[in-house]
Amino acid sequence: MSAQLPATTLEQAPEYSLIDPAALTFFVIPAMLVCALLWGTGVAWRRSGAGASAVRRALVLAGVLAVGWMALSWSAAASGVLLQWQRTPPPFALLVVAIVVIAVTMTASRFGARIAREIPLWVLIGIQAFRLPLELAMHAMYTRGVMPVQMSYSGLNFDIVTGITAIVVAWLVATGRAGRNLVTAWNVLGLVLLLNVVVVAILATPRFRYFGDDHLNTWVMYPPFVWLPAVMVLAALAGHLLIFRAVESSRLP
Repeated sequence: MSAQLPATTLEQAPEYSLIDPAALTFFVIPAMLVCALLWGTGVAWRRSGAGASAVRRALVLAGVLAVGWMALSWSAAASGVLLQWQRTPPPFALLVVAIVVIAVTMTASRFGARIAREIPLWVLIGIQAFRLPLELAMHAMYTRGVMPVQMSYSGLNFDIVTGITAIVVAWLVATGRAGRNLVTAWNVLGLVLLLNVVVVAILATPRFRYFGDDHLNTWVMYPPFVWLPAVMVLAALAGHLLIFRAVESSRLP
């Protein structure tokens, strides 16, 4: 079963199969990240001594905001708004700005402080392992002609390294074999690799066309692929910022 995505310019719309595991990844990982957010919220509030009613309020607020953001970004993609590159600023640029603002605001807030303080550091690191199956799915999208090559690990995207090493570093932290310097170095590397692929993706948009008209990045402007930047990049960025906060307050040698 295949679905034709809505578009302002119909010929640019990618096709995907709902039974394709690679395409399903763009539904499954965002859903799992929301579940991780709710789990982390509940654990952090309970560990901080919050009462049952406070825990429920925090869970409801986190859930409503997360689902609301996913619905808003999906709607913007489904309506074709994100394809309006003739506008200044382009709506997709506003989406990117919103992602950064949300990530920084969330991690710098009291919410972020509580998550960083109460959730074990190895868990925060381990969650970043979602980037391994994501990168495999993205490469599959490239082989299917949906995504331009430069956004895959066959091109200029090396973020799969973060996904693989997150598993190793999380295990080292959990078993007491990793110190502050290793975690910080890994976190900086992961953040740099994330920023690298974001820059590559932006340069490939119709506004810049840096890699040529045959390698445009328009696929993330359609659902469900819009959740790559709106949910998964947001989670990766917020995760790195939370890890920095957690390292500061940790007892790592």
